[in-house]
Amino acid sequence: MTKDEFETLLVHGACGSDEPWGALTTPICQTVTFRQGEIGVEPPFDYSRSGNPTRKALERQIALLEGGDHGYAFSSGMAAITAVFFLFGPGDEILIPLDLYGGTYRLLDAYFKNFGVSWRIVDTTDAASLENEFSPRTRAVLLETPTNPLLRVSDIAAVSGAAHRHGALVIADNTFLSPYFQRPLALGADIVVHSATKYIGGHNDVLGGLVALKDPELAERFLQVQKSTGGVLGPFDSYLLLRGLKTLGLRMDRETENALAVARWLVGRSGADKVYYPGLESDPGYEIQKKQASGAGALLSFELNEAHSVKEFFAALKVITPAESLGAVESLACHPATMSHASIPPEMRAEMGITDRLVRLAIGIEGIGALIADLDGAFSASGPK
Repeated sequence: MTKDEFETLLVHGACGSDEPWGALTTPICQTVTFRQGEIGVEPPFDYSRSGNPTRKALERQIALLEGGDHGYAFSSGMAAITAVFFLFGPGDEILIPLDLYGGTYRLLDAYFKNFGVSWRIVDTTDAASLENEFSPRTRAVLLETPTNPLLRVSDIAAVSGAAHRHGALVIADNTFLSPYFQRPLALGADIVVHSATKYIGGHNDVLGGLVALKDPELAERFLQVQKSTGGVLGPFDSYLLLRGLKTLGLRMDRETENALAVARWLVGRSGADKVYYPGLESDPGYEIQKKQASGAGALLSFELNEAHSVKEFFAALKVITPAESLGAVESLACHPATMSHASIPPEMRAEMGITDRLVRLAIGIEGIGALIADLDGAFSASGPK
């Protein structure tokens, strides 16, 4: 699909005119239940946990955008990944990347291990060594690419090939790049997951999670999980995500342009010891990122030099907001050790490479001059006096 075709799909896609009224915007069908017709004949919709017209439009849209045949919408990204993990049972093992979102780690370690599902950390960026990591119990590989928060890049096609040779599924978290830049199903992944709260929503005003997949048998199993667990997205939030998707391309182009400029500036700035961004030619994942995605995204991280105070750096920011989350029009700064990854034990964070001096930036659409001036002021305020 060309960029032109995809940008048109974002605006039109599954969001055509409503049949009875010709509404250009998908109407909000704010109802719990639906009138039944003939008893014993299954209607298109019967109860909003099972299906709702507004949510269904969003689910069709994410399936179209990801190149899948089936889409599912949930009340949050964590509700979506929880539903995915319910596909597995006692004795099953999931391989996870070296660094990943702290909430996903907590979900596996604190809850799914109680159901007999185990997990093991592997280096998904090394597809050759990954071949040796599969055991008879391995049922899936979870990919974040780029990862959160160190932006490590995995070769989706290579990992998918290895997983399928061992009878395992590939679950790709595509939150950071969205289908605008990367479509994992076309590269061999089996399931794509989004925290739609981030780039798909894009305005810090709605929680949501999305899943897309192709396989009809897997889709039937997953539909039953969605109906049974019930963490579905409401009609109004579905409407907000449909609205956000229409400007996804415009936002991501601007945010990525800004992020690359910030990353290049940080590379030459004393006070930033390491910069992690797969859009830099010096980044270890640059070539793979360029091969499998059309953009590097708007998230980057860096190590603050020991001569600078982390607390003073965050306190000095005025345009960039210290906050959780990412993917919206406003630029945000996160301290992973105490925010997004605080649920991971310190010794494991160290093993993952997540230090107490790591700063994660989610770059928005502000003027690039204002963003760099804000960072420059924070470096100056937090450095040697």
